[in-house]
Amino acid sequence: MKKFLTQGRLATLIVVAVLVIDQLIKISVKTNMALHQNIHITDWFYIYFTENNGMAFGMEFLPKIFLTLFRIVAVGLITWYLHKVTTHSEKFKTGYVVCLAFILAGAIGNIIDCVFYGEIFSQSTASSIAQFVPVGQGYADWLHGRVVDMFYFPIIDTFWPDWLPIWGGQRFIFFSPIFNFADAAISCGIIALLLFYSSYIGKSVNGEDKVVENKKSEK
Repeated sequence: MKKFLTQGRLATLIVVAVLVIDQLIKISVKTNMALHQNIHITDWFYIYFTENNGMAFGMEFLPKIFLTLFRIVAVGLITWYLHKVTTHSEKFKTGYVVCLAFILAGAIGNIIDCVFYGEIFSQSTASSIAQFVPVGQGYADWLHGRVVDMFYFPIIDTFWPDWLPIWGGQRFIFFSPIFNFADAAISCGIIALLLFYSSYIGKSVNGEDKVVENKKSEK
């Protein structure tokens, strides 16, 4: 009797769940907070609304259109690879599939912002809260939307000693990047993949390799 929750179905469930959670958080923040408004949860955790044109954690090093197209191509490749992996599920541990699914879901989550948000939301500013608008009346064209970020964890917020060269007296914050749920999914997926499943990276999915796991031990 075949298992109902196959690796393919598990990956699909993870992707859908991450996307729903990610978009619900982003839409809630964008339609209820002004740009750069923050909500104090604890001294080391804030909901801080900001937007960025770049990669995860607000990094920017390429024009917006290229970043969006890069994301789309990357998602296509990850989707293809994940499909191949789940097709040969006997060769790959379920944890590896879970890592790939989190990475894929996070990438799609940020693509949604880039592709659609500019067309369906009004501009967020420090004095006005964004609203849904008819398609085409938003703050930017297709593929030029900004990614919504909101999680800020200044776990350490202090100043460097005055006697320290270069940085003396300057403020030091760890962790300073502001990120979203999709970024967290990507980061957790990559970290877990590197820590526990690095041996699978680049492994053939064509079916010729020896089975990694002993099927009998799983029964």
